[in-house]
Amino acid sequence: MKAWLIGAGMLAALPALAQQMPPAIPFDSNANFLRLPTGMYFGEAAGVAVDSKKHIYVFSRGNTSGPNFGAAASQILEFTPDGSFIREIGHNLYGFGYAHAVRVDRHDNLWAVDKGTDTIVKFSRDANRVEMIFGRRQEASGDTVPWKLRMDPPLPHENGRFRQPTDVTFDSKDNAYFSDGYVNARVAKVDKNGKWLMSFGEHGKAEGQFDTPHSITIDQYDHIYVADRNNQRVQVFDTNGKFLRAISVVDVPFSKDAQPAIGNPLPPDKYKTAGTQGPGAPWAVCIPPKTDVLYFSDAFPGRIYKTTLDGKLLGVLGEAGKRPKEFGWIHEMACPSENELYVAEVLNWRVQKLTLHPSKAEMANTNGGARATRASATR
Repeated sequence: MKAWLIGAGMLAALPALAQQMPPAIPFDSNANFLRLPTGMYFGEAAGVAVDSKKHIYVFSRGNTSGPNFGAAASQILEFTPDGSFIREIGHNLYGFGYAHAVRVDRHDNLWAVDKGTDTIVKFSRDANRVEMIFGRRQEASGDTVPWKLRMDPPLPHENGRFRQPTDVTFDSKDNAYFSDGYVNARVAKVDKNGKWLMSFGEHGKAEGQFDTPHSITIDQYDHIYVADRNNQRVQVFDTNGKFLRAISVVDVPFSKDAQPAIGNPLPPDKYKTAGTQGPGAPWAVCIPPKTDVLYFSDAFPGRIYKTTLDGKLLGVLGEAGKRPKEFGWIHEMACPSENELYVAEVLNWRVQKLTLHPSKAEMANTNGGARATRASATR
């Protein structure tokens, strides 16, 4: 069966999504929670992560800018739980070229995913040492050029080599999964010692195929959620790469007055085929620890969606814009708990701390979805 028929069937099973406005989740925002020293500024905030001590890490394109073979636009900045600046990590690191994502594993090791250098760097827990490098930066020689995103035919995959990777997540056995990304359109898996295990996925629109796997996360059942951005869906897999389901919200209504954060407005007849800039195209995915809810964000209409792990919509929050509680291309999210989110914005050069206030009805729906997810996971 064609993938679009499966997606249509899933949407048909959720008729409320196409018939009424979704519930808005009340929330507060602190857009100035993180405080930099005088004279220091964020660039495009590409990534944000929170460790077990509640320290916050921001991967910012704010050092210097320029071509990958010249200056680098990658800085990891660390903050205390109250938002005070601590330090910069990895200054002038060879693996830093163009920041994309930062993550912390359950042992508090820091991981940086750099699109510009095609590398993923694992730091030690104190972040004073590089422990592992995945991939290799292209040599700055005269005949080396940046990757083309739409190569026909696509370049063949190579074990251990990445082409504009985007994100990383970790399962309960400390295996790491890389979304690899703009050029390779796959997910790669390595074990805790860095040994290459496998990869799955390729360019396309069918089940198990990707068009810009942009973000990745994992739930407490070791199911992997991939933000298949240009296909406007989140795909879910087991740890062996078996497709389980897809989550799509392209039919969720929004205000007719909604405007993109940047760019020309889309005609409504293009919403379902607009790709990266279309409604429901997931830029960032996040699952709070030991919960059965998924958050993901889109660029237009610029919302965060909250669903159960099987795709039931629980609510939405925010819209595109520049004020607090508005978003300019959320590129990555950290969710240390279900009602506390940190969102890194590319266009607004900031990280907002969001505190959610879900209704009793939403909490009841969440619990119902959790029961269904647990039953599914044990089959």
